[in-house]
Amino acid sequence: MNGNQIRKKYLDYMAERGHAIVPSSALVPENDPTTLFTGSGMQPMVPYLMGETHPKGTRIADSQKCFRAEDIDEVGDNSHTTFFEMLGNWSLGDYFKSEQIPWIYSFLVDEIKLDPERIYVTTFIGDKALGIPKDTESVELWQKLFSKRNLSSDVAEIGSADNGYKRGMKEGERIFYYDAKENWWSRAGTPDKMPIGEIGGGDSEMFFDFGTPHDKKYGEHCHPACDCGRFLEIGNSVFMEYKKTESGFVKLPKQNVDFGGGLERILAAVNDNNDVYKSDLLWPVIEQLQTISGKKYEDNLEAFRVITDHIRGAVFMIGDDVNPSNSEQGYFVRRLIRRAVRYTDVLGVNSGQLSNLARAVITIYEEQYPNLSNNAENIKNTISNEEEQFRKTLEKGLKQFNKISLQIHLTSKEVNGKKVIDTSAKPIEVKAISAKNAFDLFTTYGFPIELTEEIAQEKGLVVDKKGFTKLMDEHRAKSRAGAEQKFKGGLADHSNKVVEYHTTTHLLLAALRKELGDHVHQAGSNITSERLRFDFTHPDKIDSDTLKKIEDEVNKTISDGGSVNIEFMPKSEAENDETIEASFWDRYPDEVKVYTIKNPSNKIVSRELCGGPHVNDLSQIDGVFKIKKEESSAAGIRRIKAVLE
Repeated sequence: MNGNQIRKKYLDYMAERGHAIVPSSALVPENDPTTLFTGSGMQPMVPYLMGETHPKGTRIADSQKCFRAEDIDEVGDNSHTTFFEMLGNWSLGDYFKSEQIPWIYSFLVDEIKLDPERIYVTTFIGDKALGIPKDTESVELWQKLFSKRNLSSDVAEIGSADNGYKRGMKEGERIFYYDAKENWWSRAGTPDKMPIGEIGGGDSEMFFDFGTPHDKKYGEHCHPACDCGRFLEIGNSVFMEYKKTESGFVKLPKQNVDFGGGLERILAAVNDNNDVYKSDLLWPVIEQLQTISGKKYEDNLEAFRVITDHIRGAVFMIGDDVNPSNSEQGYFVRRLIRRAVRYTDVLGVNSGQLSNLARAVITIYEEQYPNLSNNAENIKNTISNEEEQFRKTLEKGLKQFNKISLQIHLTSKEVNGKKVIDTSAKPIEVKAISAKNAFDLFTTYGFPIELTEEIAQEKGLVVDKKGFTKLMDEHRAKSRAGAEQKFKGGLADHSNKVVEYHTTTHLLLAALRKELGDHVHQAGSNITSERLRFDFTHPDKIDSDTLKKIEDEVNKTISDGGSVNIEFMPKSEAENDETIEASFWDRYPDEVKVYTIKNPSNKIVSRELCGGPHVNDLSQIDGVFKIKKEESSAAGIRRIKAVLE
């Protein structure tokens, strides 16, 4: 079976078991402060796992587009990709372990015919200190399933992955207990890192054994959680049954199931080839790249993999209206394309070929994601323009490289951890590219460190890579911290004050449209418990008199009071309703929420598409609305910062 067939078979299988099949959410998440991208299948489902009612019911399944920016530097081996699809099914307070485990096992061995002898599973060992018991229920279910197929079902208590490398696996063992680092899931990670109010639970993971020799550089012995490549995780059933409180972990009133299985990984298991790039979801791009480069994949694994992965990721992000830029999501699109350009140069590919590779990606996925073919010309043009711009930047960077002072002498100092001395033990002088220069070349001119090292070597220089790595680590730490504060939809959390501010943005947009005109639409927001920041389409600065009118309009609506009602409707119906205001239509699922705010006279004040949450009544908004600043955010975009005093 190919990737499209497996995806369809999975969704059909879940539909037969009462699951509503929903379309993939966009790669840019709504109302999630934890990340810039949708990095897992469950991310769009968090509000429903937390208790909100899903419009499609209590059994949901989908194939979710995902992007993990943190994996960019890992791409080059046989399994890491930045973009991937996650097959998922959820029970929202409906079925639990006794249904989920047999279903997903049957799908793997009966529906897509994986060899049951080569499937191994792991479960959560528990945490006595936190009062979380060992997941014996999952183990018992697995033992019954394996016994029915006359398979061994011995259980091993591994604990940590490090202990697994020391202990290894014994004959007959098929079920393994691991600690929270391996078999617990929450958005915050392990139980000790979870904030009060966060939900999570132990999980049961399934691994496929490719039977490849163990590489001892990872540890003395192999085990399912080993990184040597013999075992590949192909599915993970998370059992969301706990909530962290001030007094410890308590059971949720409704227990949830969250399953995720990487489509590319499942396909690799079906193909019995642990190189995910040899699947039909990626190989056509590899084949085209072999043709235009005149080189073989097997001889240039890293370059082929980086180009193929990065072009696929860029295609999907541009298809979701994320364009190359120097900030937030756009930065990663730019980085993907620029790294791909760099590696095409390594292969000797002529410039301008990346857009043709993009066409190959679109062809693979256009049946499942028609927005790609509908947007094909824009995707190709965006990639071409970015490549052209980067090549100009490269030219400027090379000039800057030559201007960098090479008079920095390291005498009896360390370069990359090694002292520079000659055979007579007398200090000698070495010309080096400093860590700061290398870092500036990267941040300002987009020079990867590999490019800086390559040019330096040609000129008989060395690069302080150790110092560069330190600066990069500091840069990434700041970027991660900053990313946690940048989010579409804008909600820092679901506290009372944040919810009040969220509803107030609807009143602000209504007032802006009343005073400025119907050309005004939301262009983004950022909301905390201290203030709101609201971006909107408008070409000119707003004078103080008009700002005062807008401010007064919002305050009058709040003081008059009124109801906030929610209704669900098909997105196609909402798009054709002129009374509904919305932005980012493509980022919403096929069933949408419409929030309508009415004053006491039953007159509509605001009717807007939104992900929620909101106050139930305007009387719950506490404070006087005050605009603190109005400024330009981007070309044609204005920004208002305001508070409830």
